[in-house]
Amino acid sequence: MVAEIEMRGITKRFPGVIADDNVDFTVEKGEIHALMGENGAGKSILMSQLAGVYQPDAGTIKISGAEVKFTSPLDAIAAGVGMVFQSFKLFPSLTIAENVVFRDEPTKGGLLDREAAVAKVQEIADRYGLAVNPRDKVSDVPVGVLQRVEIIKALYREAKILILDEPTAVLTPQETEKLFEILRALKADGRTIIIITHKLSEVMSISDRVTVLRDGKNVAELITADTNPTELTRHMTGRDVDLTQPPPKNPLGEVVLDVQGLTVTETGRNAVDSATFTVRHGEIVGIAGVAGNGQVELAEAIVGMRPTVAGTVTIAGTDCSSLSIAARRDAGVAYIPEDRHGVGSAATASASDNLALGHHRSAPLLKKGLLARKRMTEHARNLINRFGVKIASHETPVGTLSGGNLQKVVVAREMAYASPLLIAEQPTRGVDVGAIESIHKELTAYRDSGGALLLISAELSEIMSLASRILVMFEGKIVADLPRAEATESLLGLYMAGHTPHETAS
Repeated sequence: MVAEIEMRGITKRFPGVIADDNVDFTVEKGEIHALMGENGAGKSILMSQLAGVYQPDAGTIKISGAEVKFTSPLDAIAAGVGMVFQSFKLFPSLTIAENVVFRDEPTKGGLLDREAAVAKVQEIADRYGLAVNPRDKVSDVPVGVLQRVEIIKALYREAKILILDEPTAVLTPQETEKLFEILRALKADGRTIIIITHKLSEVMSISDRVTVLRDGKNVAELITADTNPTELTRHMTGRDVDLTQPPPKNPLGEVVLDVQGLTVTETGRNAVDSATFTVRHGEIVGIAGVAGNGQVELAEAIVGMRPTVAGTVTIAGTDCSSLSIAARRDAGVAYIPEDRHGVGSAATASASDNLALGHHRSAPLLKKGLLARKRMTEHARNLINRFGVKIASHETPVGTLSGGNLQKVVVAREMAYASPLLIAEQPTRGVDVGAIESIHKELTAYRDSGGALLLISAELSEIMSLASRILVMFEGKIVADLPRAEATESLLGLYMAGHTPHETAS
């Protein structure tokens, strides 16, 4: 039987690194195949070659037994290969519908038929439960919605081979299961699906086979039914990994973050509606919610990136409600943003420069009004080693890093502030299981040293592992405030979907 996808001897080099080293990768027609590995293992680069983004330096690619040489993503799309990238490929100034139909537009009288485009996108969104407004401009919607748009783009083109890079990062457990139902239906129709994911539970739930890459090499090909999460983790990292975290060592201290009645207006609605809560020294408070329910706006309002129409923000005893971003930094807040590309980093700048951002205003990186380059280099090397960033050099531009390694750079920089308050949005999105273990240990160590952490995450397992108190946001409101002992994934999922246990029971 001829494999649907056959990649043989694939090698891809970039300056200072071999991303893929003589990799063999095969996928059978109509199977769901998981591709796993640590950050920088070469997963996304391998799939980007299948999707025509890059061309191999060596090796061959066959689809349905015929060798192909894609020179662009358009070639791959024409051959029925669609990829939903971790870093979205969208035009911010266009609407969702315009992005979806781009280069395959419905026309009327030789012009774009916008109403037909909107109707087609709405039909796909409704069919698959991917909630979007086709008329919204891409620049106005949160990251979670952008991922849904990318999935709709691939479905619109009816790709026979669908590659999904971390597709459930912003979904509730219920939505994840709905997506899996869709993928199983696509499989039943004979489509071939590849999922790049770091979620071991997803691999075990949805995939038929698993390929594991490590350091650019194929180290394992397994039938999912014959393996388990422990074995997969060992193949990925070469060691055992423990994601359980200890409870706080110390009693809670004074309030560090005090938010009272905070309201943020966005496009005529309250993106954040009268949010009130506190975070104390030695406490991790988690915020759960489906992307687009006000979590990003809440975080940005607290750090001063977004104006508010009502309410107050007090950080370490200082009323910051009318202060600038820099002044709030000085008051004692560090911030890991959800958007590591657009907000968290400068793509063309080196890792050394990115890791110095913010720190460059004071000693030891600032000396007599000038930047101390040797100290910047030492600072960068220390953080690169501490957080296990896979990078050729501290002078390498961060825009060349994998998504997970870029995330490590942002997390490392913000945690190096040792501020009284840390706001962390999706701190482990797109990072491998070994890096998750490392980052979680850093976060709990920060908590035990007296830090106050506001953790915003789409990963319920992450929130439930780290937080001692969990808030749930729905349509801008905080609809639940639960101690960890009372929270379950099912209960949180109901609140995230706008239901309460009482409503469901009735």
